[in-house]
Amino acid sequence: MSATPPSLLGESPAFLAALAHVSRVAPLERPVLVIGERGTGKELIAARLHYLSQRWDRPFVKVNCAALPESLLDSELFGHEAGAFTGATRRQIGRIEQADGGTLFLDEIATASPAVQEKLLRAVEYGEIERVGGRTATVDVRVVGATNADLPALAAAGRFRADLLDRLAFDVVTLPPLRARPDDIPPLAEHFAHGMVRELQRPLFPGFTDDALCRLRGHDWPGNVRELRNAVERSVAAADPDEPLDHIVLDPFESPWRPAAAPNARQEAARIEAAPPTTQAPTAAPVFDGGILDQVRAFEESILRDALERNRFNQRQTAESLGLGYHQLRGMLKKHGLIPPAHLRP
Repeated sequence: MSATPPSLLGESPAFLAALAHVSRVAPLERPVLVIGERGTGKELIAARLHYLSQRWDRPFVKVNCAALPESLLDSELFGHEAGAFTGATRRQIGRIEQADGGTLFLDEIATASPAVQEKLLRAVEYGEIERVGGRTATVDVRVVGATNADLPALAAAGRFRADLLDRLAFDVVTLPPLRARPDDIPPLAEHFAHGMVRELQRPLFPGFTDDALCRLRGHDWPGNVRELRNAVERSVAAADPDEPLDHIVLDPFESPWRPAAAPNARQEAARIEAAPPTTQAPTAAPVFDGGILDQVRAFEESILRDALERNRFNQRQTAESLGLGYHQLRGMLKKHGLIPPAHLRP
């Protein structure tokens, strides 16, 4: 990452207030917690805290506490001496020492074990760390932690060290979810769309239709900006590059052939056992001609033919009746050679 604050798009009051908070706290040589739902940009905010501080030209080191089991997280953070455990053939400098003079970003800090939390407390409080194997070192590190958990509630329940929370929570930046900043959705979507167009080496992005923008604004975005980016990029990749983007693929799993969730095995066994006995012969499985891909294609074509006939070959009405965007329907009609005669086209 370059030694400049990362660009963050948004003009909503809640988002601008969060950025102003970051600018106020960044120059202070104190720990900070960044709180927010998944996908709200906590790592970008942590980087902004670093690059707006006096430590901007020193290391910015990131550790995901949820990605490693306790033993490996301990070694990853604090390092180890040669011979500290089986396979430790030489000394390893931990991430905290690597961040000496700079900033250590601890993502998903709520998942750290009590033993790791205890050693973190000493590092934050006294600037001392103990490598696995017993060697002590002194470090100068600013800690920025991030989580989507309620840390005060975890501390009250005894699942997070209250003294560590007190030390880390010198200041807390809480990020608004995307649904709280709806006016930022169109510019973010445009930004992600243009980035995908460049990646696909297309000459331009023809924009969004009004229907597409309405759908983007109306979605709840539980995955926030990360989910928005994925939705826009996959939609751009699937769209006709010469037509305004109309169909937003919000759920990549959506399909008429999506497997149903498997029932709990015990519940299913109990249901079968409780069912009344039957003497009816089991129904034979139907037999189809052709492979499964041919069957799926034929089934899709028959649905399209029936829908066209019901809607008198009006493509916009047909698309609406099938829950499709107009341009998505056009692509499916072309795929099956079902573009109607010119005198019947809308």
